[in-house]
Amino acid sequence: MIEMKQYGYIEVETPPIGLIPGRITELQREQYTVITEQGEVTAVLKGSFYHTAVAREDFPSVGDFVFLQYNENGASRIAKLLPRRSKFSRADYSGHAAGYVKTILEQVVATNFDYVFIVSSLNWDFKVNRIMRYLTQTRQSLGQPVVILTKADLATDFSTPLAEIQKTAPDVPVHIVSSHTGSGLDELSKYLQPEKTVVFLGMSGVGKSSLLNALMNQEVMTVKAIREADSRGRHTTTHRQLFMLPSGAMVIDTPGMRELGLFDADDGISAGFNDVEELFTQCRFNDCRHKREPSCAVLAALADGTLATEHWERYLVQKRENKFVDDN
Repeated sequence: MIEMKQYGYIEVETPPIGLIPGRITELQREQYTVITEQGEVTAVLKGSFYHTAVAREDFPSVGDFVFLQYNENGASRIAKLLPRRSKFSRADYSGHAAGYVKTILEQVVATNFDYVFIVSSLNWDFKVNRIMRYLTQTRQSLGQPVVILTKADLATDFSTPLAEIQKTAPDVPVHIVSSHTGSGLDELSKYLQPEKTVVFLGMSGVGKSSLLNALMNQEVMTVKAIREADSRGRHTTTHRQLFMLPSGAMVIDTPGMRELGLFDADDGISAGFNDVEELFTQCRFNDCRHKREPSCAVLAALADGTLATEHWERYLVQKRENKFVDDN
């Protein structure tokens, strides 16, 4: 029998008669892999899910805890999705590029995690703006963000990117690692504790699969050759999957994202730009637009340098995008 507690399960309600708890470790199309006290099982959703779910986020995702009807001779059936303590989502813009308006949907990437490792490589593809977007959505998710800068063995100087992140997000820990040499990996042990869950997020080719292999002490993900032109590996993760590390911590590995679309991120934006929104309370007018109004605290801060122009512009960009998603 497997002890579900080691997979982070805390019993908040007694399973109904005939059901057992499980945690979803993999999802491919409509088939789930679930770890249960009986071991790993294949499962599908009960038909009632399709009648009661009102949105895509009501369906289970990797990391979710569920109650299911165990079947030792075939596919088990997931009967209930349990409450989530954290959830990382992104906006799904499917349909907008085709030239017609379509409701922007929520895509749940991972759930029930403690830490979010925002992975970025130390090469020409490093962009603070992209990391800030991940930080905003991570704060919205209720997970704790940690920035991981990979491929330190290929970087000649990483002081500049490190300083940029520390200036922009001074409250967020940053770790510089090399999966190839093992440099910096020991510093991650404080997050990778038994029963804790970490989700890996980042673009394709930034080294998530290599980092997972290094932490697993074995090759669980195939890593393709690095391109010399940009020091990026090709996309290797094709679906979300939860792995148990030797330390007893769990990692949810996710496919690389070309771009992260913010979704329902008001609280995350406020948390990441609380210094900006604090200035709003000091403006002379409650409806100040921070453009030409007299006694505008934002304009004054921009003028004297206490508010960096790029920080203000990042705030405006994220607010505009989030409003566009909310309006659609």
